[in-house]
Amino acid sequence: MNLSDLPVILPAFGVLALLFTWWKTQEINKASVGSARMAKIAKSIQDGAMAFLRAEYKILLWFVIAVALLLYWSGSTNENSNEMIAVAFVVGAFCSALAGYLGMKVATKANVRTANAAQDSLGKALEIAFSGGSVMGLGVVGLGILGLGGLFYFFGEHFGAFDIGSQSLQADRETTLSVLTGFSFGASSIALFARVGGGIYTKAADVGADLVGKVEAGIPEDHPLNPATIADNVGDNVGDVAGMGADLFESYVGSIIGTMILGAAMVYADGSNYLGQEGAIFGGLGPIFLPLILGAIGIVTSIFGTFLVKVKDGGDPHKALNAGEFFSSALMILATYFVIGRLLPDSWSTGPEASYTSDGVFYAIIIGLVAGLAIGKITEHYTGTGTKPVKSIVDQSVTGYATNIISGLGVGMISTTFPILVLAVAVVGAYEFAGLYGIAIAAVGMLSNTGIQLAVDAYGPISDNAGGIAEMSELPSEVRQRTDKLDAVGNTTAAIGKGFAIGSAALTALALFAAFKETAGIEVIDVSAPKVMAGLFVGAMLPFLFSALAMGAVGRAAMAMIQEVRRQFKEIPALKKALEVMQRNEDKPTEEWTEEERNQFDEAIDSAEYGKCVEISTQSAIKEMVAPGLVAILTPVAVGLGGNHFFPGSGAVMLGGLLAGVTASGVLMALFQSNAGGAWDNAKKMVEEGYEISGSKHGKGSEVHKATVVGDTVGDPLKDTSGPSLNILLKLMSVVALVLAPFIKN
Repeated sequence: MNLSDLPVILPAFGVLALLFTWWKTQEINKASVGSARMAKIAKSIQDGAMAFLRAEYKILLWFVIAVALLLYWSGSTNENSNEMIAVAFVVGAFCSALAGYLGMKVATKANVRTANAAQDSLGKALEIAFSGGSVMGLGVVGLGILGLGGLFYFFGEHFGAFDIGSQSLQADRETTLSVLTGFSFGASSIALFARVGGGIYTKAADVGADLVGKVEAGIPEDHPLNPATIADNVGDNVGDVAGMGADLFESYVGSIIGTMILGAAMVYADGSNYLGQEGAIFGGLGPIFLPLILGAIGIVTSIFGTFLVKVKDGGDPHKALNAGEFFSSALMILATYFVIGRLLPDSWSTGPEASYTSDGVFYAIIIGLVAGLAIGKITEHYTGTGTKPVKSIVDQSVTGYATNIISGLGVGMISTTFPILVLAVAVVGAYEFAGLYGIAIAAVGMLSNTGIQLAVDAYGPISDNAGGIAEMSELPSEVRQRTDKLDAVGNTTAAIGKGFAIGSAALTALALFAAFKETAGIEVIDVSAPKVMAGLFVGAMLPFLFSALAMGAVGRAAMAMIQEVRRQFKEIPALKKALEVMQRNEDKPTEEWTEEERNQFDEAIDSAEYGKCVEISTQSAIKEMVAPGLVAILTPVAVGLGGNHFFPGSGAVMLGGLLAGVTASGVLMALFQSNAGGAWDNAKKMVEEGYEISGSKHGKGSEVHKATVVGDTVGDPLKDTSGPSLNILLKLMSVVALVLAPFIKN
């Protein structure tokens, strides 16, 4: 294959992924939605999700236009940048928004079809739920490779970056990659607002539904009498489908771009980096192309892996999902070995003290893959149903709310230990094998199977929604048992996915940080220097400020939701009557109720004002997402440009200190919040499933259950709003610094 062929072929893999998502969407559309009531509930969820996206994207459109104009102006007036960065920014923002839209659209179609399929078998339900998740997963990687690969080809041709005979190859290559950072900036910006906005939405609804519905009214989760239940189900989609998709989309493209920039540093201007070999493979640009090629291969291996996710009735859905993931990983490792052998020579050097081997690069990729799996498994241990840490929270809930909160905080704190040690070993190991490029390529290795990883993550909220629809539609108990089985696995995969997202965020942020140093011309960042130390402290503080803004937003939105649900229970007569009917018939199945009681119940469902709760979540999320987003975007600009203004020549190193501080502090905070929230959530589920404490069962409605519900409510904004959003904070600030680097270059 010639160099001229490669930039054209790579975007085709993105097209392949999008064709696969189209095929899966058609399969989902063919499945039946079930009864008229199921269809009505599903439409309410879909309408609510799409209404939120439309409202969010209207606001973000103005943000994208304003930033694009600013980038165009700054790029045209600075010799180290180019106005085309504005084009890359717009394309990155568009691809990120489109990935969220497509994933949400299909997820809100798959949920009701999963519930209906569960009436036949567990296997059919799993197939539809996972197909919905695979549309999100392959859509993200497809748009990532198509957008990034297409822009790389366009800008490379435009600036002459592939013209090995050019005397200005190095400058052309630097310009091309500098402009390409705009794509990551666009993706990261949309991702942050999607994650924060979606997190505020889902937790406002969830907290309101739990505290008023479960604790005060004593009705089950997803009960149709709860006015917040539609908003809660909408929130599962906007938070865990669109939000998680945007998060991993920007990790995916950020790790690739960071690695490409570091790869450029390994290539001599004439392309003769490989021990002076002129006309080396792909013109000596192998280290630049490698991350893009690995992303393309990951698309193929993820598609193959989806075909292994099957289960029979009585089988274990978790094993089926693991089979797809592990098979994809094994294929990826095998393919990577052959690609590196073809793309890179056995050994080469870029100076007297910098030598590399193709085996070293391969080992760095393996380290990334293994680190991702290890962090996921550690997360599962601290957050999974039935594990020792979660059991300890349940056991301590016997003595009340306070001990539940204390034990959950302890589990969250200790859960940071081993993931950080894994990351530390991965960083040192990858660096020893291939330098800074090794750390960056390890991040690519961790994210190479994002397609199937995200499919498994998105499967969770689809299954959760299916259970909610089954509950609201009053389907037979065996249907709810099947959806609960899928949902239980989904909770575990969601927790693992959050751990994976944090690990990938840490390595991606390090890759972008290294790329920033290279672009800004920084040799060493001395942490003992006062100006760097100042940046370090400010950076370490930012995750706390950001988390406080996000949690405060959830608290205010949840208050409005709680007040609205209480108002409806108090002021709508039909709801009050239905609650009284439920209390009278607490031990009777619904089929034994009188006809009058059934009519009262149906009248109450029709009278519940679900739309007002959806409106509260939407308005709160749109309003409250602005402040955290501005903190993430404006702080690097203020430190970098402000540092140069007040201390000429110091802006770049001060910004480097800021990035170091926010990365170290942010990773720890993200792990703590996500794991504590996940552990509280599954502690509540263990009680609801009848877990015995000292020989006694304390089920739904008991004081122990109420304590675990409160713990879960405290953990909700931690695991679904501020914790996951910190992943994007780390990467977005690094991307902003990378875009800013040409303007503060030393």
